[in-house]
Amino acid sequence: MGRRVSEPEATQTLVGSVAGIKLKDAPEAARTVARHCVLDWFGCALGGSTEQLSRILLSEVAAREPGESTLVGRAERATLLTAALINGAMSHALDFDDTHWLMNGHPSVPVLPAALALAEQEGADGAAFLAAVIAGIEFECRLGALIGGPHYLAGWHATGTLGTFGAAAATSHLLGLDRDGWLNAIGLAGTQAAGLKSGFGTMAKPLHAGRAASNGLLSALLVRGGFTGNPAIIETAQGFAATHAGGAIDPARLASIGERFLITETLFKYHASCYLTHAPIEAAMQLRADGLRPGDIESVQVRGSTTCVGVCDIAEPETGLQGKFSLRATTAMALLGDDTSDPATFNDERMGEADLLAMRYRITFTPEPGPATQATVTIRAGGRERTASADTGIPANDLDAQWGKLSAKFFALAEPVIGRENARSLHSAIAGIEDVSSVRDITSLLRPAGLSLESRAG
Repeated sequence: MGRRVSEPEATQTLVGSVAGIKLKDAPEAARTVARHCVLDWFGCALGGSTEQLSRILLSEVAAREPGESTLVGRAERATLLTAALINGAMSHALDFDDTHWLMNGHPSVPVLPAALALAEQEGADGAAFLAAVIAGIEFECRLGALIGGPHYLAGWHATGTLGTFGAAAATSHLLGLDRDGWLNAIGLAGTQAAGLKSGFGTMAKPLHAGRAASNGLLSALLVRGGFTGNPAIIETAQGFAATHAGGAIDPARLASIGERFLITETLFKYHASCYLTHAPIEAAMQLRADGLRPGDIESVQVRGSTTCVGVCDIAEPETGLQGKFSLRATTAMALLGDDTSDPATFNDERMGEADLLAMRYRITFTPEPGPATQATVTIRAGGRERTASADTGIPANDLDAQWGKLSAKFFALAEPVIGRENARSLHSAIAGIEDVSSVRDITSLLRPAGLSLESRAG
């Protein structure tokens, strides 16, 4: 998978690197982390299924387009493309889903909803579904490596843009498209890829994930029917790199990946906020655990990456959603002992409470060059300073421990929606997904607690 790429053949090389992925040939670590991605995605989607964003999409979109495809955690059903849209948006509604630094975005939320909707319709087995997930995540992360940072710095939300390619790749893999089919599907994905970072802190951000899933799936379906797209969409004049990344293509970065599977470098969230806030949260939690009392704090200095500017530096958040993108608010919450692992902690009322405002006003943020996953928090209390640092950009080495942490997170999100029995059955099915005979066996577990199959069908 590590062939050197030149600009004229970028799209072909990316397709060639993932189209032939077979589950049996993937390293065990890649298959393991893929299962982790699936588990985490289902938990986040179930947790997001009751959010206001989800209710709006259900009433304004799903109700107008009834179909047979499963909506995660909901009694309603929708058409194939609408299910990918709504499940994608729901799974990103809490901003609690996984991330990847080569992609500069969230790899699972565009890929999983597209693959799930198609796998359910086609009656695909769990192994085919998992292989498609790996192919989709590999494609979008490799594309992120190829075009580098200029794309994200220009203001594009990579989950929406690169994610459209990832969804197209996953569904092309699931459909077994030939080489020309893949190139056409990627061409259609590239011309639909969109999503702006200026939407962060609003419902537009999770909508990007849903649109990416739906548009990527649409691309593969159209190609199966004979539709065409530009087979050199990434590198061509006025193509994706030219319009979305200032023409940047870095063949050396792609070649340096070699044979490694990028899915193994996926990072998972254990705080329900923008990932760039996690290092300050972790550093602040270290200081609090060291016996620091909030009432003694005189001032707080957060030093973090310049990448945070324009992403998570909302100075005065008024809503819980804005609070997820505020270094000052999230650091204040950590110092006050708020449970940032609970999505319900981030609510509108909390953002306006006196203790949080008082702590937030004591915090200053100083952006500095450096990795986006590293931060240092310095507290002045009682006339002396204490400092702690954290780096949340290191993928887990102990995958068993990671599965355990993700399982705890999954059950916390899933059980309130589908009940303990279904949550346990879903967890077991994902753990053994390579042996699941039909993805429909998984989607049958996604109905809300107390809703029978008969009442759902009726």
